Amino acid sequence: MLFRFHVPLAAVLSVGATLALTGCGADDSPDAPAAVPMADADHDHDADVGWWCVEHGVPEGECALCDASLVADFKEKGDWCAEHDRPESQCFLCDPDRFDRFAARYAAKYGEQPPRPTE
Repeated sequence: MLFRFHVPLAAVLSVGATLALTGCGADDSPDAPAAVPMADADHDHDADVGWWCVEHGVPEGECALCDASLVADFKEKGDWCAEHDRPESQCFLCDPDRFDRFAARYAAKYGEQPPRPTE
């Protein structure tokens, strides 16, 4: 009889202790990333360098890789690299020295060299 009472009680206490120690609620940790709207999910627009597109190494307002509405103007001017699908003037894949022109503008504004493009 004692066996019938202790085994279920031990099982209930084990389950209760496991739930209490591991938690069973939603993750409320501050490390959990915030939801990102789909339009910006693939691109990090850092507030500290809002003028500069860190990923592509050009001013954000001129970045055709971030703002698709700029593409038609670049293509109309004949400034388009079909191989890499970006403005030729911003195609550092064809000519890495093109970055220097944009880097000079960043240095004039912030007094230091810009970060290298990540994409």
